[in-house]
Amino acid sequence: MTPFGGWEMPLSYPAGTLAEHRACRDSSVVFDVSHLGTLRVRGPGALARLQRAFTNDLGRIEPGRAQYTHLLDARDASVLDDIIVWWVGEEHFDVMPNASNTDRVEAALGSGTDEADDDVELEAVDVTTTRAVLAVQGPTARRQLAEVFPAAAEVRRFRVARLDWDGVGCTVAGTGYTGEDGVEIAVPAEAAGALWDAVTSAGVQPAGLGARDTLRLEAGLPLHGHELGPGITPLQAGLGWVVRWDKGDFVGREALEAERERGPARLLMGIVVDGRRPPRADQPVLVDGQEVGVVTSGNYSPVLERGIAMAFLPPGTEPGTAVQIQARDLLDGEVVELPFLSR
Repeated sequence: MTPFGGWEMPLSYPAGTLAEHRACRDSSVVFDVSHLGTLRVRGPGALARLQRAFTNDLGRIEPGRAQYTHLLDARDASVLDDIIVWWVGEEHFDVMPNASNTDRVEAALGSGTDEADDDVELEAVDVTTTRAVLAVQGPTARRQLAEVFPAAAEVRRFRVARLDWDGVGCTVAGTGYTGEDGVEIAVPAEAAGALWDAVTSAGVQPAGLGARDTLRLEAGLPLHGHELGPGITPLQAGLGWVVRWDKGDFVGREALEAERERGPARLLMGIVVDGRRPPRADQPVLVDGQEVGVVTSGNYSPVLERGIAMAFLPPGTEPGTAVQIQARDLLDGEVVELPFLSR
């Protein structure tokens, strides 16, 4: 167990991180990701409030869908949080912040009267402690989940559905953080243990934060506090697709437009190391002996069987560029396009 975002979380189960990682790539695992926040945003003003707060455009989807989006700092357009929005019903959204950012996102959304219309009321409530979230992920996840929760196994990628399991109401989304297919199930906290037991009884292997991190790294997925956070914009992180310039105003738009015009000063890229030694966050990246960037996340890739890292490097750094990472000694590697592994 390990502290994480104010929670006590499983780092690994007895099988160990490497075995859990491989199980997710080859079969299926279940993660307890209840540390993720859930802000329930409801009311006639919900859609308008979320549109002004976040970078992506909910107008491109509809109820029963999920969307990845960003909350930006108005001053410099850095990413205050990256978020999944589950559009559960017509005026009902479950906003899923990162573990330690729930209060920040709640403050950005607020409650009460909508700014654009004094007659429109909005409710934003933190319901994190009332539910657990189980992420069932991997190429056989749906087949095994179908043995105990068939309706959940049918929820397609980035779809959202309210479903019943053994008399318990759940919200299920075709989302995850591993680069594999699967679903995330929000279940009332009092029923979470029973659902966990049912899922694992179907042969789905428990997995902890260690495997979740190596899986997301192989998939080139950003982690807030590493590839996203203070001073890091969506454009620098290679996530410009999450910004919908044609939807109207949103928090941080002016600062982000200014960066788009001048061009980002750095870009997130991948590095594969010659050998199994894992790079680590904050280690300098060198080209021809000169420091050009810093590792944001690094680890051993169980699939590639090599060390891998993500790092911010100067624009124009091409894939194939030879680099060195300053660990205890120099690690030789080369720049590659993200993701490291595509399924």
